[in-house]
Amino acid sequence: MSHENQGGEYPELYVRFLRLFNLDRDYYTCHDVMEELWLEEGRDLFYQGLLQTAVGLHHCRNQNTGGAVKLMTAALNKLVCYPDEFMGIDVAKLKQDVEVYLDQLQDRTRQSIPCHDLTIEILDPILKRFVYENKG
Repeated sequence: MSHENQGGEYPELYVRFLRLFNLDRDYYTCHDVMEELWLEEGRDLFYQGLLQTAVGLHHCRNQNTGGAVKLMTAALNKLVCYPDEFMGIDVAKLKQDVEVYLDQLQDRTRQSIPCHDLTIEILDPILKRFVYENKG
């Protein structure tokens, strides 16, 4: 699959994933949407990294620290291969956010799992408009 996006031509499932991730914070449904796109696009590693980030956050919400660490580590290992700006998003910031999250999850001195939402920073104004304004 070509990740070139002249004219803001992003897959609808990608836009839906970002909307669910950033606005609804529905990481479980994010997983379903991204898995569909991942399978359609030949098991693309970028999409798999996003998918695993969402599943890691879902595990964290359910107090499954081991699952969260496993999925977020796998996500980071996939996303590290991509440029800092890719598919209209700030991949560098996402990688940094996931690293910080992992550090917090692996901090054994904490009494509880530090669950908080992550936001995928959207750099492309066209994609941003699709995600935040066209909530159909």
